[in-house]
Amino acid sequence: MPKFKFMGFSLSKLFNKTETSEDTIDAIIASVEHDAYGVSDSNVLFSGLSELGGYLFFQTIVVGSLKVKCKNGARLTFKGKDFELTLNSDSLEFESHHTEVKGRFVTNIDFQIEEKDVKSLQNATLSEIVLHVKNKELLFTKYNSEK
Repeated sequence: MPKFKFMGFSLSKLFNKTETSEDTIDAIIASVEHDAYGVSDSNVLFSGLSELGGYLFFQTIVVGSLKVKCKNGARLTFKGKDFELTLNSDSLEFESHHTEVKGRFVTNIDFQIEEKDVKSLQNATLSEIVLHVKNKELLFTKYNSEK
């Protein structure tokens, strides 16, 4: 049963300061201090809960090849056995930022979430996580570290 922890993100610690152009999922995971939540072919999804003014947010950071400038918001859909939950982004506008690693970008997106949905998500067995942004659908699988 996955547990979420409250966390803050430091952009200065999100990327490895190497000169390589051969970026991999393993390199991204190794270079970020937080545990990965989901992985796709060329992106890693990091997440945590955040509270501001009594409201909960599912805070995400996508690190990898995703490069986007969005003005219409995003959706994050969690799918599992007898479970589906879709969250809408808190802000309609966000964009990816370059890192010091060639071809690697960082995209921060916060999603509104209710406390009841947090509990349901913690108890769910997820098969996939889909990020809908602009005309793209990024499919992530739940990441289980081998630690």
